[in-house]
Amino acid sequence: MNELESQLHYPMGDALPDSGSSLEVAPGVRWIRMALPFALNHINLWLLRDEIDGRPGWSIVDCCVSREESKAQWEQIFDTQLQGLPILRVIVTHMHPDHVGLAYWLCERWSARLWMSATDYNVARLGTLGSTAFGGDGAAQFLASHGLNDPGSVQQIKARATYFPKLVPAVPAQYRRMADGDVLDIGGRKWTCISGYGHAPEHIALYCAERGLLIGGDMMLPRISTNVSVHEVEPESNALKMFLDSVDRFKALPEDTLTLPSHGKPFTGLHVRIGQLHDHHRDRLAEVLAACRETACSAADIVPVLFRRTLDLHQMTFAMGESIAHLHALWYGGQLQRALDSNGVYRFQGT
Repeated sequence: MNELESQLHYPMGDALPDSGSSLEVAPGVRWIRMALPFALNHINLWLLRDEIDGRPGWSIVDCCVSREESKAQWEQIFDTQLQGLPILRVIVTHMHPDHVGLAYWLCERWSARLWMSATDYNVARLGTLGSTAFGGDGAAQFLASHGLNDPGSVQQIKARATYFPKLVPAVPAQYRRMADGDVLDIGGRKWTCISGYGHAPEHIALYCAERGLLIGGDMMLPRISTNVSVHEVEPESNALKMFLDSVDRFKALPEDTLTLPSHGKPFTGLHVRIGQLHDHHRDRLAEVLAACRETACSAADIVPVLFRRTLDLHQMTFAMGESIAHLHALWYGGQLQRALDSNGVYRFQGT
């Protein structure tokens, strides 16, 4: 446990759900943990006891990526954890593959409805049709304009055009929209939708005041800072400001709220964690600003400032997006100037 984690409290200690099983974190709320084929090697999913139109059953929150190993784990869950009841709906916090990847399969498997924000639903549908911010010609050109322009990286990013559809081969043809402030009745209890930005187009977290529970998705993680990136589809976004403004909205919730994150363990200490995230990005912004005061920097120049470990190409694309987000926050804040150099690369320098 690192120093920041020690400032939080983990009510369940080191307990983790076994593969194909679940742990109860509150009455009618069960924690599932599934493996991911990435450096971030797991995702937390949630089962909520529910009733819709007089039918008792369960709602699922988030789905895992589409692969046979994940489907097999779900089948174990269905056989052993549902008390003989059906899945009634599939709730997805946002459009990233580890969250939406198996939504189509789960909805089809149980004749269940997908619930999701409109923005993320439509971005996910577009992602299944072709190249996305994770790869393809557009991503390669965008990242090259920020300094990741060596031929090997460019070719590898172009080759990743099918990255999203491989992990999310389809999304359901119909869905039910969730939007900020909506209140969902899940098993007779009220869960309020809280929108968040900067990590995904329109992330939805769910808060149950009666239970003191927050399903934070990727907006509120205990150990790592959520990736906050600028992508080619919105090349001049101020993603970091949107993210920090979004996490501040959780300050209205009680400090002892039990937060159920998508990665890591359930924790309390919500206000402490919000402060940690602000401190983390303030320190990173200061480092970026110092580098850009010494010399004009591209985002590729900033990657080793923010990330002091060896990165594979998959991690590099996220690191580039995050570097651009930090540069943009300072640029929009008037602390950096941006210019296009003779090689067509954006460079940022302190004002």
